[in-house]
Amino acid sequence: MDSFLCGGQGKGRELADVMERRKVDILCVQETRWKGSKARSIGAGFKLFYYGVDSKRNGVGVVLKEEFVRNVLEVKRVSDRVMSLKLEIEGVMLNVVSGYAPQVGCELEEKERFWSELDEVMESIPTGERVVIGADFNGHVGEGNTGDEEVMGKFGVKERNLEGQMVVDFAKRMDMAVVNTYFQKREEHRVTYKSGGRRTQVDYILCRRGNLKEISDCKVVVGESVARQHRMVVCRMTLMVYKTKRSKIEKKTKWWKLKKEECCEEFRQKLRQALGGQVVLPDDWETTAEVIRETGRKVLGVSSGRRKEDKETWWWNEEVQDSIQRKRLAKKKWDMDRTEENRQEYKELQRRVKREVSKAKQKAYEEMYTRLDTREGEKDLYRLGRQRDRDGKDVQQVRVIKDRDGRVLTSEESVQRRWKEYFEELMNEENEREKRVEGVNSVEQKVDKIRKDEVRKALNRMKSGKAVGPDDIPVEVWKCLGEAAVEFLANLFNRVLESERMPEEWRRSVLVPIFKNKGDVQSCSNYRGIKLMSHTMKLWERVVEARLRKVVEICEQQYGFMPRKSTTDAIFALRILMEKYRDGQRELHCVFVDLEKAYDRVPREELWYCMRKSGVAEKYVRVVQDMYERSRTVVRCAVGQTEEFNVEVGLHQGSALSPFLFAIVMDQLSEEVRQESPWTMMFADDIVICSESREQVEENLERWRFALERRGMKVSRSKTEYMCVNEREGSGTVRLQGEEVKKVQEFKYLGSTVQSNGECGKEVKKRVQAGWNGWRKVSGVLCDQKISARIKGKVYRTVVRPAMLYGLETVSLRKRQESELEVAELKMLRFSLGVTRLDRIRNEYIRGTAHVGRLGDKVREARLRWFGHVQRREMFMSRMAFHTVRLVNASNRCSVAKRRCEPRVPGFQTSGIEEGAVTEPLESLEDAHTVSLGNLKPLFLSVASALDYTHKTRLSVPFEMECFDGAVYVRVTVRLV
Repeated sequence: MDSFLCGGQGKGRELADVMERRKVDILCVQETRWKGSKARSIGAGFKLFYYGVDSKRNGVGVVLKEEFVRNVLEVKRVSDRVMSLKLEIEGVMLNVVSGYAPQVGCELEEKERFWSELDEVMESIPTGERVVIGADFNGHVGEGNTGDEEVMGKFGVKERNLEGQMVVDFAKRMDMAVVNTYFQKREEHRVTYKSGGRRTQVDYILCRRGNLKEISDCKVVVGESVARQHRMVVCRMTLMVYKTKRSKIEKKTKWWKLKKEECCEEFRQKLRQALGGQVVLPDDWETTAEVIRETGRKVLGVSSGRRKEDKETWWWNEEVQDSIQRKRLAKKKWDMDRTEENRQEYKELQRRVKREVSKAKQKAYEEMYTRLDTREGEKDLYRLGRQRDRDGKDVQQVRVIKDRDGRVLTSEESVQRRWKEYFEELMNEENEREKRVEGVNSVEQKVDKIRKDEVRKALNRMKSGKAVGPDDIPVEVWKCLGEAAVEFLANLFNRVLESERMPEEWRRSVLVPIFKNKGDVQSCSNYRGIKLMSHTMKLWERVVEARLRKVVEICEQQYGFMPRKSTTDAIFALRILMEKYRDGQRELHCVFVDLEKAYDRVPREELWYCMRKSGVAEKYVRVVQDMYERSRTVVRCAVGQTEEFNVEVGLHQGSALSPFLFAIVMDQLSEEVRQESPWTMMFADDIVICSESREQVEENLERWRFALERRGMKVSRSKTEYMCVNEREGSGTVRLQGEEVKKVQEFKYLGSTVQSNGECGKEVKKRVQAGWNGWRKVSGVLCDQKISARIKGKVYRTVVRPAMLYGLETVSLRKRQESELEVAELKMLRFSLGVTRLDRIRNEYIRGTAHVGRLGDKVREARLRWFGHVQRREMFMSRMAFHTVRLVNASNRCSVAKRRCEPRVPGFQTSGIEEGAVTEPLESLEDAHTVSLGNLKPLFLSVASALDYTHKTRLSVPFEMECFDGAVYVRVTVRLV
């Protein structure tokens, strides 16, 4: 079908209604006139994949029924005239191609371009896969098939023209068949285009000649009014497949209802009744867990597992459907008797339907947007944004994967076997390592009982709304039950601590593969497995973790998952180190070490050894050993769950305790090789090694490799990279066991890009790109003109802007780079508010309307916040020199060397006073109440890192004079004014 006009009068929903009524599963549409390359739901479970460049012409798309949406493997958008979809249906690969050929009057060059694009699509499809092409070819293949019997039948319409001959030639080239012409129908059921007095056949369905036997019928559907001039061509195709057993849809208890106070109170009362009127929960876990699950199912209900109603088409009510039905009957009446009276009746009904659809949509959306504009509707707003983002994605789940040899697996059984095979091998094979000969003394000491306040703190740290584990009891249950739950959990944890045996139900988990957003989407190695574990076990882990952190002291070089540390600390230290060496015109050599499958390959024996060596009491070691003993898991993929298998190697991904256990392991394994920060820094398994010479950093890298690999960890040869900062001459690269390490000019360290030349231009571009990526995810909300500017501004500030600001407090921005960020932000805001440059609206008004301040001001605010954070850190303050601003004689200004890290202000330079020095304050100088601080560059842990050094500003600062070592100093206290 073609001529599908997607305007604001509900054409998409009307089209879905036609497909549902006519039992059409896959529909090719042309002339959509929609700009963009996305996918969207059009109602009734149907999804449209489309591509268009201009909103006034061309555009193609493919509409799929809900049950086929999950079968999409690939979408190729070639141009606004050609696109294709690849589907896997019960092991059969089906390629659907939608095309829209240029009209008769178009240039020959444009026609040749279309056929060239169609040829490229066909050549890219393997010969063993099925192909169906639905296209408006704007040509007549004609009646009869003399000389062309192999590609078409006898039942065309009228005579062949030049465009029709191109269709026949294409079918011969690609061994295709024109399906329309093989079925003898009345001319009314062969004509696809009617306009005025013209009745022609220009829309065709093509398939491979070898698959013609699978076509049972092909005809034109009359009497539908969704398109004005074109008619829908329907082809019935039966695929010869082996039917496989579908995995059952999992039904879930509606635990999310516990956030409502009335549901929570009813749950508590029903649970008390189920326990015989007792307030105290039973002592044993199995009885309590079963009672909680049963009460939850009765009180809160169970989800059906079916797809929810499409919230975007609430307006499709009975009144609208009746009007469209009357329009359809009027169109059918006019087709049968083309009188002026019938035409006027059809036109009048067409206008009336437009008005009624517009009115119904406006009324429905007004109610929805009014609710979204309230505080209670904010969560619905973000949910709506996520829903529209999911609907806009082509492929949501990968149902087929490749085996070891790269062959595509299509059956559900083979896909499940491959997932199980991959993760079972990953989680049960250790790297080669040396067995430890030496032992370590265990710490035998009595441990205190678990107190209620420990449980209460652990419970408060747990977030709500997370996926439940196999026991189907979320943390919301314990929060709902309050003190009764705290008392029960404290008693339960004390029994586990005493017996060193946790409930068997906690040993099971569900592993969910998460795509890493890089590499082949059909390769298992590009997925990270996250385990869904019992929430109650996570509470137990948090209690144990809190006790271990009081005993174990992790080295200062570890920044990952440590209190009062973050990625910003490590990024800041690395950038400052690079800045200092660049200022000193000296080389700095950095190696970024990557460990292969770090969490999954930690040897359990090494973990126990490192815990004992760190001074952990033997009681806690046995408790952690029990957490990993007999652990089992299943893989939940797009085609169901695999069989259960044991996990005997590595740490649990998704566990609350695993990050700290990994930090203990890395702390002990690197004890003899690490240097002080910032020469060595670790963020979990991300390691950076710095040195002043290439030889030294190569030696350090080898020492790290030996220390890690002898204990079962493995350094990745392909992902470990080397970078030389401020390189003067080609110094080559470093080697790891004789193999060259990849040398790079930039590296993405903890999400922030550092460059070998010390610049930050690439990082600014990455921040802009990250902002656009975040903006696109919520563009369904931000570009909705019915949502208020205030709500759009809030969504932008909470979703988009944090992505743009990440790590910028550590970056020295030039004025041009700050302007680049602000230009990108204003483009997003203008898109969101529907304003263009031609409207001549000032930027200040745009920001004021959306309640979004200047990005540059936000960067400086983040810098000052970071500076204050560092100043309050005792562990940093003990190693930092007290920086002041030195006042020198004006006659000696020219003799003072202007260094990049010092303020280039006449008469001022930076200096440091040793910690603990005693100075005497002098009298204040007159006319010195303000200091011009233009062109300041960031100083290590100093005032300058928090100031605006991209603009010549004048800050009012209180100061006091001090004399030290014969020089006069001004101590400056910076405050925003």
